[in-house]
Amino acid sequence: MEATTATKRTLTVRIARGTDESSLTTYEVPWRENQTVLDVVTEVQRHMDSTLSYRFACRVGVCGSCAMTVNGRPRWTCRTHVSRVEEDGVIVIEPLRNMPRIKDLVVDMSEFFDKWKKAGNTFVGTATRNDPPAAVSPASRKRKMADAAIECINCGVCYAACDVVSWDKEYLGPAALNRAWTLFNDERHADPKGVLKQATSGSGCHSCHTQGNCMTHCPVSLSPTGSIAGLKKNALLQFLKGGD
Repeated sequence: MEATTATKRTLTVRIARGTDESSLTTYEVPWRENQTVLDVVTEVQRHMDSTLSYRFACRVGVCGSCAMTVNGRPRWTCRTHVSRVEEDGVIVIEPLRNMPRIKDLVVDMSEFFDKWKKAGNTFVGTATRNDPPAAVSPASRKRKMADAAIECINCGVCYAACDVVSWDKEYLGPAALNRAWTLFNDERHADPKGVLKQATSGSGCHSCHTQGNCMTHCPVSLSPTGSIAGLKKNALLQFLKGGD
């Protein structure tokens, strides 16, 4: 009796190649158990096309550098299993939107980080190295406000998911404003009013339409939408109080 060989499944992968709005190149990749999207991209780069460019580092959901658009949705590819996103054995992988493409799946994040600076996100301490550590109670209201938003690692997923960024290239974006909120609530920071002023000026927090895409797509379940609402509320309170 002849031995039968099990049919090996393959996954059809369409990957954006080149620069700007380039076409998709199709690859047939072996479909393996517990395979992540990052595993698939790595398989293509190592065994099919060594010129494919993409970013990754930790591979375990810590650094966020492997963020890409998978079937139209921004994700960390190292934490996205193929079984969760494939559609009839097909996945489409593209770079994050709202940022210029450098090549293939790699985007230029310069404007993303430049907007951090515009949002007043540089910490300025009120103490020196010679002073004792600041006595900030973990139970204080401001500490809790900061804690709720402080785990952002700048992966850019929320920025890519934000429709307002697509409409208004000057909009500071959810990550920068989320950081501004944590700094505004940091009791050690020397200029919370300055942060609020920068976060609310120009295309700052008031440009947010509160659609919640940033909150929906955040890989670590933060709520930039809530942080932005906090900035708006405090800006209004400061205005009513006659603040500068």
